[in-house]
Amino acid sequence: MTMAETNTKTVEVGTAKAAPGTVAYGAIPVTTLGGGSAIEIPVVIINGKSAGKTLWIDGAIHGDEPEGPMAIQHVLREVSPDTLAGTLVLVPVINVPAFEAACRGNPLDTFSHDANRIYPGRANGYLTERITWAHSEWMRKVADLEISIHSGGAHSYLAEAMFVDERPESVELGLAMGPGWGCIMSSFNPKGNPMAVMAEEGKAGITVELGGRSATSPKAFHKVGRTLADALLNVMRHYKMIPGEAQYDPNPTKGAQEALLAPASGMFLPEPDIEFLTPMKAGTKIATIVDFFGKPLAELKAPADGMIFGLRALVNVTTGDWCCFFNKVQGPRTRP
Repeated sequence: MTMAETNTKTVEVGTAKAAPGTVAYGAIPVTTLGGGSAIEIPVVIINGKSAGKTLWIDGAIHGDEPEGPMAIQHVLREVSPDTLAGTLVLVPVINVPAFEAACRGNPLDTFSHDANRIYPGRANGYLTERITWAHSEWMRKVADLEISIHSGGAHSYLAEAMFVDERPESVELGLAMGPGWGCIMSSFNPKGNPMAVMAEEGKAGITVELGGRSATSPKAFHKVGRTLADALLNVMRHYKMIPGEAQYDPNPTKGAQEALLAPASGMFLPEPDIEFLTPMKAGTKIATIVDFFGKPLAELKAPADGMIFGLRALVNVTTGDWCCFFNKVQGPRTRP
């Protein structure tokens, strides 16, 4: 397809219905609570005048991760249906009850707390399973490409990183995020998340990470939102959805995630000169856990050659708590 080919397709998601060249707001209905308020998933459709792919962007699967909604607000302001080839579906907040409570999971649901572990959900399941089911059914029907935006939430900070399922179409989508997004890790058999649903349909999905607790001051939060939005716009340029030339990271890598957990309780103190997304050798000290008097209790070290892409932002730590996300780098990737 080319940008000059006329779009004749009206796109519908939930209550939103956009004819070619229009923008439509609506929601994906889920259920009604006992007090009469609706549980629904907000959605915006920007349907271009020209034909092209349908890119679906998801935010706030976890309610304590507002970076997705911020990035989507930028994109919504900056993409016009007049110059768009294809369709953009924007879901700023999937898990609305969790977002309203600023919690990772849905506080109204005891049994399916984490929405990003239970996709595609169940039509007759627990409340959060019904939310993910409603979202999945529309996404699998409409989307060609899907990007889920995550961050470190209330407990940590994550630098620019992503997960792909290693099929060529998923890797292409990841590489299209552009400069600064070279930390690309493998999720060969994704389960429980939107990327897994897309893979079942033979379509491309990725999970991206940026932001969190230590980057929520006004300046830092806006910078994170802008960085994410610029990457999303770069994706759209790559797929010829908007005008302009896409840019690419010069040194993308292939790797595997390892979560480093606390071997002791106390105060978590990363090395003061530690840097995100910077190559380090196996055995490099990342952090020390000390007691209240400063006595060292344990150390965290790099488990392999690679790089840090996530660090705990809370100083207080208990044995078994999450402390660090480490990318065990396996080698370079071929860039476009």
